[in-house]
This record gives sequence, structure tokens and C-alpha cells, in this order.
Amino acid sequence: MTDTSAILLKKRGVLAVGGGDAREFLQGLVSNDLNRVSPECAVYAALLTPQGRYLHDFFIVEKDGGFLLDCEAERSADLLKRLKVYTLRSDVKIEDATGDYRVYVLSGENASSSTNIPGRRFDFAHRNAYIDPRLAELGARALLPRDGAESALENAGFSLGKAEDYERLRLELGIPDGSRDMEVEKALLLENGFDELHGVDWEKGCYMGQELTARTKHRGLVKKRLMPVTVDGPLPAPDTPVMLGEAEVGTVASGLDTCALALLRLEAVKEAREQGEALRAGEARLTPHQPDWMKIETAEEE
Repeated sequence: MTDTSAILLKKRGVLAVGGGDAREFLQGLVSNDLNRVSPECAVYAALLTPQGRYLHDFFIVEKDGGFLLDCEAERSADLLKRLKVYTLRSDVKIEDATGDYRVYVLSGENASSSTNIPGRRFDFAHRNAYIDPRLAELGARALLPRDGAESALENAGFSLGKAEDYERLRLELGIPDGSRDMEVEKALLLENGFDELHGVDWEKGCYMGQELTARTKHRGLVKKRLMPVTVDGPLPAPDTPVMLGEAEVGTVASGLDTCALALLRLEAVKEAREQGEALRAGEARLTPHQPDWMKIETAEEE
């Protein structure tokens, strides 16, 4: 991404969660600790099935005593519906606020705090933004009121950047983009980096899907990982099988040009590297990479 750029993420939606019980309500549902969320700190979290499978991921920002959820726009109605099921008689109000906000990714010297700690808030032009809670290398995120967002960014010295630049950075760093990369009701958080990307709190109380997530962590049951791959050849379509010889060892997820993500069996990645064999998807050769942030441990047999 270019210096001091602001990139509009057109595919992001926003839900507003308010009411006296809003914090307690979210705390009992999502994978991260709502007690960490404050005007000074945002978090990354997920909503899971009771069986611990992925449903939605989002960023949680405190706003005027309530919370804003930066989520997938195309699936925001589904997230809203699922959350409302659990409100029961709680003092919780959930609304679609997508029409009121725009989500931007900011980069450059104007888009950082003095510490660059993931999730940390900073001010620009009297507006709020925060370092990406997953990884500081992703830059900062800003939820800005729709009216006047572009002029506020320009006045703060940001030039409007291209979405492709952020997409390429995300892919090179191996960061999943919601349901594009994680299969709904099937994906496991730890296969997709949620531990290292600060999306799970291991000390908080119970939340939906906690049991499987904790068991996967403590028993070392992660046998597949979503990894960045370099593509040599035509970019494979999402869900294209990844092959090692005659064996299917994974699937391709999102991609752009020569960069993509793929969910791969760790033993196959190791075998391909040791034997000098190529992983293939369609007509392309894939070379997997382990980003600096990603910690891979050998899984134990169940």
C-alpha cells in the first residue's frame, strides 16, 4: 500500500449493539474478551456454532457506550438475525448501521500510534481509528460516518488508495477474509490463525463453541492451516483441490494475480518440502509460505 493511503472497504457492513446489557450479552457469545474493549482498544472476534465451527468474524469497537461490529456486508443480515435470537429479555438493541458508516484501511505515517500495538486507538483529524487488532502490518482501520468521510481523510493527508493493494497485502500476510476463506459451519478458528491473530481469549469465561476451540488448542489437534501460497500458472478458482501427486491435500481459497490462500494439510506441506515435490491446483503450481506471525506445531493423533 502507498504512503498515507486510505482504502474504502466496500464489502464491509456495520452493526450497532447497544443497551445496558450489551457488553454482557456479547461476552457470552463471542470468542474474545469484551472487557478488553474500550474507547482505547478494539478487538477481533468470532461467533461460532455451539459445536465450535465458524459462523462470522468481525471487529468490535466501543462507540458512545455501545458497540459497533465491523463485519461482512453481504452476511450482516445473517449475523443480525443470529444475534437477535439470544437477546431474549436482555436490555440489548441490535441494528444495521451500514448506511451510517464507511470502513477504511489506513496506511502510512498518519495511520499509526506511538506503540503500534494491535487494537490500540489513535486520533486523526478528531476522528477515531485503531491499529488492526490482528496484525499491525495490516495498517489501521477507521469506521467513519458516511457523510464527509472522504473530505475528512483528504484533510488529514490521506490519498485514496486501491482495494487491490490491500487485498494483495492481506494475501501475502496470510490473513483470512471471512467466509471467502473460511467455510461457514465447518472451519475451525485455530486452522485459520485466530490464536496468533488475537481473535481468541483463553482466560475469559464460557462463550458459544468454547469447548471444541479449547480442546483443539490443548490437545494439539490442528492438522490443517490456511497459508499464503505463491501461484505459478493460472490463478485457481476458489475451492479448487490442491494435489500432492495423486492425493488431495487441501483447497484453494481467495486469490489475486500470483498470490492466494490455501487450506493445506500440514503433513503434506512438510512432505512436499522434504521430497521437493510440487503442490498443484488446476494447472498451477503452489508454493506455500509460513508468515512470521504464524506458529505451526505438529498435531498429535486423535
